[in-house]
Amino acid sequence: MLQNNSVLAQLKQQIRDTTPRAEGVIKATEKGFGFLETDGGDSYFVPPPAMKKVIHGDRVEAVIHENGDKKSVDPEKLIEPGLDRFVARVQKREDRLAVVPDHPSIRNVIKARIKRSLDESSIGDGDWVVARLVRHPLKADDRGFFTQIDELVAKADDPAVPWRVTLARHALEQASPEAGSDWPLREEGLEREDLTAEPFFTIDGEKTRDMDDALRVTKRDDGGWELAVAIADPTAYVDETHAADLEARVRAFTVYLPGQNVTMLPEQLADDLCSLHEGELRPALACRLVIHADGSLGEYRFFAANVTSHARLVYDNVSDWIDGQGDWAPAAEIGEQLTALRELTEARTAWRNAHALVFKDRPDYVFELDEAGNVLAINTEERRIANRMIEESMIAANACCADFLAAHIGHGIFNVHRAFEPEKAEAAQEFLAGQEIEVGLEALTELEHYKELKRALETRDDAWLDARLRRFQGFTSMSAQPGPHFGLGLAAYATWTSPIRKYGDMVNHRLIKRVLKSEQAPAEASQALTEQLTERRRLNRMAERDVKDWLYVRYLTPAAENQEVFEAEIMAINRGGMRVRLLANGATAFVPAPLMHADRDKVVIDDKEGRIQIEGEERYKLGDALRVALTEAREETRSLVARPA
Repeated sequence: MLQNNSVLAQLKQQIRDTTPRAEGVIKATEKGFGFLETDGGDSYFVPPPAMKKVIHGDRVEAVIHENGDKKSVDPEKLIEPGLDRFVARVQKREDRLAVVPDHPSIRNVIKARIKRSLDESSIGDGDWVVARLVRHPLKADDRGFFTQIDELVAKADDPAVPWRVTLARHALEQASPEAGSDWPLREEGLEREDLTAEPFFTIDGEKTRDMDDALRVTKRDDGGWELAVAIADPTAYVDETHAADLEARVRAFTVYLPGQNVTMLPEQLADDLCSLHEGELRPALACRLVIHADGSLGEYRFFAANVTSHARLVYDNVSDWIDGQGDWAPAAEIGEQLTALRELTEARTAWRNAHALVFKDRPDYVFELDEAGNVLAINTEERRIANRMIEESMIAANACCADFLAAHIGHGIFNVHRAFEPEKAEAAQEFLAGQEIEVGLEALTELEHYKELKRALETRDDAWLDARLRRFQGFTSMSAQPGPHFGLGLAAYATWTSPIRKYGDMVNHRLIKRVLKSEQAPAEASQALTEQLTERRRLNRMAERDVKDWLYVRYLTPAAENQEVFEAEIMAINRGGMRVRLLANGATAFVPAPLMHADRDKVVIDDKEGRIQIEGEERYKLGDALRVALTEAREETRSLVARPA
C-alpha cells in the first residue's frame, strides 16, 4: 500500500528536488579516491567506496553531502560513460577472464567475455584487445562493470605492439588498402600538355617513396620568376565510383608514423604509378605561376600535363650544395634552377613576412629504427634552405588553388583557421589588456588587423605571452567554403599539392579538372565530409604523438635510470606540475610538484597564469628554459617523469 501512496511519492520527489546535486566528470587518483570536476570549475571529493561505482572520465550527476565545511559527492546517475570502445590488456586467470583498460588514469580490472565470432583459445594473458563496456553500475539493472572483447589487436610478444595498439586505439586502419591488378587511365575529354622535355625535378627526404610534387623554375626578364608546379595525379586512375576512392574517402589521409606509413591509396598507386619517379612518364595536374621580384604572386594557369622528373634530389644534399658544403653537385640545368629557386624563396618569404605571416621554424625529430622497431637514435633535423624552398613553392601553389576555386566554382576543400573563435576572442582581449596590451576585438577576429597584432607581438619575443595566448586560439578545420587562414595570414588557402596522401586534395583536383573541361561543377562537399577530414587529421596527429611517446619511453629508459640531465623548455603548466620538452630529442616529460620542492605546501601553482612559485618567489613560467633530470620512464603509461636539475 505504501508503494502506491501518492503522498509518499510526492514527498520523495520533494526530497529529491531539494537535495543539492552537481554534474561533472570523474577524475580518478592513484590512492583510490577521486574528484568530480564540474564545468564551472568546482571540484568535489569522491570517497573510495563511491569510486567503485564509476570510472575515470565518466560524466555523472552526483548527490552532494556536507560535513561541516567539507563537501563530498556520491555519484547517482550516469550521463555519459568515460569508456565505450577502448584498448585493453587481457588478464586470464584459470577460468576468469578480465581486461585492464590501457589508460594512464584507469586501473580497474573489469570482468569480460569474448565476442562469439572470436576464438577464445587465440587470446591469452597479456594480449592486447579492443573491448567495449556493456554494463555499468549506474545503469538501470546493471550490478557492476562488464566488458566484451571484440577484437584481438596484438599478441603480448608482438614487436609491433606500439604501432598496432596505437592505430587500434584511434580506430585507424592497420595496413594500406589492398591494391587492384589493373590501373588504366580513366579520364576522357582532358587534353594534356607534353612537358616531358622540360627539366622538372623533385626534392624529398632520402627515404620518401610517395613523391607528389615536381618543380621547374625559370627567371623572367623583369627580375621575377616563373614557377611550374607539377603534381601527381591519382584521379587520372581513380574516379569517384572506384573502390579505391571510397576507401580513400574513409581514410582521408596517409598516416605517417615512425617506421611505418599506412597509405591512403593502395601502395601500387601511392608509391609507384602516381609517384613522380625520376625518368618515369607520369600524368600530372600542373600550374604555371608568376612570382614578381618583390615576392608577390602574379597571374597563374592550371592545366593537365604529362611530365618526367629529370632529377630526384634530397633535402640535405641540396641544402649542403647551396651552403657550399659537401661533395654532391647537381647537373648544370638543375643547379641553375636551384639557384633561382633559392632567390625566389627569399623574395617570397620576405613578402609573406611583410604582407602575410610566416611560421617560426622548429626542428623535426626523426626516429632511426632497426627492423624490429627498436630506436637506434633520434636525429634532430633543422628546417634548412631546401625545406623552405619546397615549402614556399607549395604555399604559393595552394594560394593559387584557393583563388582559382573561389573564382570559378565558389567552393572546394579549404583549410580555414581563425586565430580566435568568437566565444574566446573577448577572453583573449581581456587577457591582453591585463598585460597592458590594449587591442580592439577586430585585431583578434579580422585577418588584416590580426596580422598587424601578430607582427607586433613577435617583436616582443615573449615566450610566456606566446604560450599563454595559445590557450585561447582555435584549430585549423576543413571547410567547403573559402575562409581566412590566420596562421598563414592568407585570405584563403586550399591544398592540391598532396593528392597521394590527402583526400581533400583529390577533391580539389577533380574540381579544377571540371573547370578545365568546361563542365558544370558538382554540389559543394557535404559538412559530413569536411568534418570527417578534420577529425581524421586530428586522429592521425594523435596516433603519431602516441607512437612517439611509446618509443621515447623505451629509448630514454637508460637515461632515466642514470638520472641524465637535459636542456628543456616549459610547454604546459597544470595543477599537478609542469610539462617540458627535451630540446635534444623532442620528448615531453612531466615534472610533478613534489619533485620541485621537498615540502609540497611551498609550491604554489597558478595554472591559469602559467606560473609557479616556490617559497613565495616565482621560479618557473610557461616558455622558460631550464635543465631537468629524468627520473622515471613508465612504459605502462608511456610517460617520462623528471625533476629540475
